[in-house]
Amino acid sequence: MNAPTPPVQTVLVIGSGIMGRGIAAQAALGGHAVWVEDVREELAERGAAEARRLLDRAGAKQGLSVDALAAARDRIRVAPDLGRCAEADLIIEAAPEVLSLKQELFVRVEAQAAPQALLASNTSSLPIGRIAAPLADPGRLIGLHFFNPVLQMPLVELIPSARTRPEVAARAEAFARGLGKTVVHSADRPGFVTTRALAALLNEAIGMLEEGVATRDDIDTAYKLGFHHPLGPFELADLVGLDTALSILDVLREGLNDPKYEARPMLRRLVAEGKLGRKSGEGFYRYPPAPERTP
Repeated sequence: MNAPTPPVQTVLVIGSGIMGRGIAAQAALGGHAVWVEDVREELAERGAAEARRLLDRAGAKQGLSVDALAAARDRIRVAPDLGRCAEADLIIEAAPEVLSLKQELFVRVEAQAAPQALLASNTSSLPIGRIAAPLADPGRLIGLHFFNPVLQMPLVELIPSARTRPEVAARAEAFARGLGKTVVHSADRPGFVTTRALAALLNEAIGMLEEGVATRDDIDTAYKLGFHHPLGPFELADLVGLDTALSILDVLREGLNDPKYEARPMLRRLVAEGKLGRKSGEGFYRYPPAPERTP
């Protein structure tokens, strides 16, 4: 017997960066109405336009019909200043990895969202219980961790806090599975499963580079061909953003009290110099300037 099709929902994605636009595109492809919000309306407009481009690229690879692709594109709209909170069934936060920022954001969201709306954070490292601590109803928040690039990566981590209600977890899992994702469950510990493993992997790779064990290119090649990773650690760090990688390591070092997560000096230096990876044009690698785009 086939599982029932999850209902179509109105999804508000808060944060229109790499992860937010990917989640928006995936939700729209899944048939949901999607609103994209950011700190400035022009950022949200840019993020929505990028989400539609992601759909175009995915459509070409997956052989989607012109009508299906157009319908998915049309489902993505912009919501200024949390203006669609009240009508959203699911609100997904994809803001930077800063605890106070996420807490303040969810306090604002909770005040405007419908009581039955599901609240989810795409955090890759911060404990859900800590994010939910200031909420009047912390049991309605759950971690729903997508992976970059969202449309290609089949995995979602589901992270309930000790106070997340079972029905909230069930709804979040049904939503992720309805998008065609495989769901794994993690306890609410800093870094969960994947980020904790990848942070140690990256930090060790930087340590080997600092010590002269091998070159950047040889380390990336060794990881890819030796472990069947699609990207080497330096390629992955540049894609994620070196500032994000540093924030994650700091969260893990503090939260787990484990010195292996003490960020390497090279990473701190690159971030201090503004070399953040692809988004800044230089990190461990250099990248050509992005072409000018219009929606």
